[in-house]
Amino acid sequence: MRLLLDEGKRSLPKFNSSAVEKAFRFCVNAHINDLRVSGEPYYTHPLQVALIVIREIPLDDISVMAALLHDVVEDTMFSLKDIESEFGSEVAAIVDGATKISDVFASREITQAENYRKLLLSLVNDVRVILVKFADRLHNMRTIDVLSPERQTRMARETMELYAPFAHRFGLANIKWELEDLSFKVLNPTAYNQIKSGLNSTREERTELIERFAQPIAEKLQVEGLKFEINGRPKHLYSIYQKMVSQGKQLDELYDLFAVRIILDTNDDNDCFLAYGIVSSIYRPVPERFKNYVSIPKKNGYRSLHTTVISNDGKRVEVQIRTRAMHEFAERGVAAHFRYKAQKGATSSWINSTDLEEWASWVRDIFESAGDDAAHQIQESFKLNLYQDEIYVFTPTGELRILPKGATPIDFAFDIHSQVGARCIGAKVNNRIVPLSHELQTGDQVEILTSKNQTPGNDWLKIAVTHKARTHIRRILNEDRRGMVARGRELWEKRAKKLNISVNDDDLERITAQLKYQNRSDFFYAIASGDITIDDAVTTVLEKLQPRAAEAEARSDQAPSFEKFSSTARSDVGGVYIVGDSSRNTNVQFSYARCCNPVPGDDIVGVVTVGSGIKVHRSSCSNIQDLKTKLGSRILELQWSITNRGEFLAGIKITGDDRPGMLSEITSAVNAVQSTNIRGVDIDAYDSVFEGTLTVYVQNTDHLQKIFDKLHRIRGIRTVERFEG
Repeated sequence: MRLLLDEGKRSLPKFNSSAVEKAFRFCVNAHINDLRVSGEPYYTHPLQVALIVIREIPLDDISVMAALLHDVVEDTMFSLKDIESEFGSEVAAIVDGATKISDVFASREITQAENYRKLLLSLVNDVRVILVKFADRLHNMRTIDVLSPERQTRMARETMELYAPFAHRFGLANIKWELEDLSFKVLNPTAYNQIKSGLNSTREERTELIERFAQPIAEKLQVEGLKFEINGRPKHLYSIYQKMVSQGKQLDELYDLFAVRIILDTNDDNDCFLAYGIVSSIYRPVPERFKNYVSIPKKNGYRSLHTTVISNDGKRVEVQIRTRAMHEFAERGVAAHFRYKAQKGATSSWINSTDLEEWASWVRDIFESAGDDAAHQIQESFKLNLYQDEIYVFTPTGELRILPKGATPIDFAFDIHSQVGARCIGAKVNNRIVPLSHELQTGDQVEILTSKNQTPGNDWLKIAVTHKARTHIRRILNEDRRGMVARGRELWEKRAKKLNISVNDDDLERITAQLKYQNRSDFFYAIASGDITIDDAVTTVLEKLQPRAAEAEARSDQAPSFEKFSSTARSDVGGVYIVGDSSRNTNVQFSYARCCNPVPGDDIVGVVTVGSGIKVHRSSCSNIQDLKTKLGSRILELQWSITNRGEFLAGIKITGDDRPGMLSEITSAVNAVQSTNIRGVDIDAYDSVFEGTLTVYVQNTDHLQKIFDKLHRIRGIRTVERFEG
C-alpha cells in the first residue's frame, strides 16, 4: 500500500491519500477469501491495476479508487450501493461501467459486433470506465501464462481485436503496443520467438549504429542551443510481423527495424522543424517518407515529425522528432496532457487539433483553479469533446461505423461504398424509413435503400457532412456535367458542320459571354440539357458573328507590314518596346497574351497579329514554338521599359492538402503582399487533396515571387508554380 500512496502523490496532481488508502483496505477486505488462478491473493490484481492507472494512464485519484474496487461488485457480496455509500457516486459509476463491460464479454451468446455496441455506448457516461478497463486488461495479459491454452487464446484474440485498437484511438501508444505484443505471443508463439530472437542477436550492432548515427546530429543540436534527448528503440514485435507479412519479407530483409527518436525540451513547435533541417542536412532524406503530424495531427491528437534518411552506412533509418509535451501525449494519450499542464504550469494549449482544442482549454482552466469539482469538470470535458463530436452507428449485420456528429444516411452510405452512396434513395434507421436528410444518432442501426436508377443531385451537397461523401458527390456531379458538356459540344459541331458554319474558339467564347454564359462549357451544357435548342443556339451565334464576319472581309488576307501597322495602331502605356528599332514604338498597340500572362521581368517576344496589334508572350510560352514555325517573320524581340508602371495579370497554380480554412489562408497570404489584387480563385478538391488556380494583378516578377514565398509557407501547400492557360 505504501508504494501505491507514494507513487500516487508523486505522479498525480490531485491525490487524496486517505481516500485511496480507505479504498485499498476495502478492496483487501472484500476479496479476503479470494485467490487468483496463480494462487496469489486476489487483491494483488486490483492493486496492480491501480498502479498501472497511476504509472501509465495518469488520470486522478477517483480513477485509482475505481481501479482498486473494479471487481468488488462482480466478485464479492458487496453491492454498488455499498460502493456509492463509502466512496461517492463518481467512483460507483466507474465501477458500475467496468462491471457492465465485464458482463458483456462473459456472455458467449453475444456477438463481437454487439460487444462493440454496448462498450461504445457505455463510454458516453464516463470515459474513465474504459481507461480502468485498459489497465485491467493489461495486467491480465501480463499474467496470462497461468490460464489454460483455450482461455489464453480467447483473451488474446479479444485483446487484439478490441482493446488494442481502442488504446490506439485514445492515444495510449505504449499500452496498445504491449497489448499487441502480448496477444501476438499467445496467438503466434513461433513467429513471436523468431522475431524476438532475431532482434536480440543484432542488439549490439543496432546500439553501435544508433550511436554513430546520433553523434553528428547531437553536435549540431548543441550548437543551436537546443536541449534534447536522442534514443533508439526497436520496433514492436507485432508491428515488425505485420511488415513481414504485408511486404512478403524475412526479418533480415526489413530496413526499418528500429527508429531514432529526438525529444526536444522546448515549448516552440518550430524547433521540431529546425531539428528536421539539421537531420536532413547531415543525412539524405527519403522525400516520400516525410510525415508532418506536428502541423496536421492524427485524429487521436498524436503529433510528431516522421522522416526516413539514408545513414552513412547506406541503411534507411526512421527518425521521429517531437517536443517533450508531444512525447508525453504520444506515450500516454490524452491523460498525459493535463498531467503535463499541471507539472509545467503552461498557460496555453499545445494541442493544435480540431478534435482536442476545446478539451485542452477546459483542462488548462481546471488546473489553474483548485475547485473541489475539478474531477467532475474533467469528466464532463472528456465526455463533451472526445465523444460528442462523433457518433457510433451500425450496419444491419452489427458492423460498427464511426461518423461525425450531424451525419446523415448519405454519409453512412458513402462510408460503406461509393456505389452504395451513389444509388442511395433512403434508409431504414432502427427499422423505420427515414429521408436522406435524417440526422443519425449514436446506437442507430442503419440499412441503406438503393436503386440502380438513382443519381446524386446538387442538393445532396447540402445534406452530406463528411469529406468522403461530399468528395464522391462532387466527382459524380462533375462527371455527369462533363458528359452533358461533351454531348452539347457534339450536337453543336454536328449542326455547324451540316450548315457549313466555322466559328473559332475565341469567337465562341466571346459570343457565349455576351449571352451571359460563364464559358463555352456552360453553353454546351445548356444545349444538352435542353435549356436552349440547337436551332436557337445556331441562330443566336450567327447573329452575333455576322458583324465580325463583315469586319474580317474588309481586312486584307495578308498580315500588314510593320510600317503600315504602326501608322494605324493606337498608342499604349509604353511598358514594352521593340528591341533594335525604337522608332517603331510610336503609336504601337500592344496587348498581353492570355495563354501565358507575361509580367515585367519575364523574357518576352511579340507576335504581329491581324487587327490586334502586337501580342506579347513570354519567351517560354508553349504557343510561341508553333508560331515561330508558322509566322517566323512576324515574331519580334521585345523588352520591358524601365519606366514601366501598372498592374499585370498573372496565373498561379497551387496544389496541397485539403483542410478547413485552407482557402482563407491562401487569400490572406496573397493579400498580405503589398499592392496585390486578387482577380479570381478556382479550387477543386478530391480525396483530401486540392488543386487550384489563382489569378492576381502584380507589378513584376519580383512582386510575383513574394506571393510564391508567402504561399509556400502555408501548412499543407505542396506546389506553387506559374500557370499557363
